[in-house]
Amino acid sequence: QVQLVESGGGLVQAGGSLRLSCAASGRTFSTYAMGWFRQAPGKEREFAAGISRSGGITRYSDAVKGRFTISRDNAKNTVYLQMNSLKPEDTAVYYCNADPSNRITTFARYIAGDYWGQGTQVTVSS
Repeated sequence: QVQLVESGGGLVQAGGSLRLSCAASGRTFSTYAMGWFRQAPGKEREFAAGISRSGGITRYSDAVKGRFTISRDNAKNTVYLQMNSLKPEDTAVYYCNADPSNRITTFARYIAGDYWGQGTQVTVSS
């Protein structure tokens, strides 16, 4: 079992930046691929970014590519999402996800695992 706790959300103006953090419990964090998803009001949850357990492979959705950067610090059991050049359409609840099978390395895309955080709200004003 792994527990995930997101933080760093808030209200920001368009063009601004935020950095989200996701702290994971347990001693096996370094074996998990990690991902960030988001869900806007009235919409389905969608993939934003993913990273392999070593950090050597990253994947982004087209909507965030070039603006968001996912990274991880295995010594701190934490994954980050640096969000720059934010747009009003980035407004959503952002969720952290863990994939214990590290499938991003096999399938070249992030596949969500069973572990989710509670989410953190990001609101971008125009």
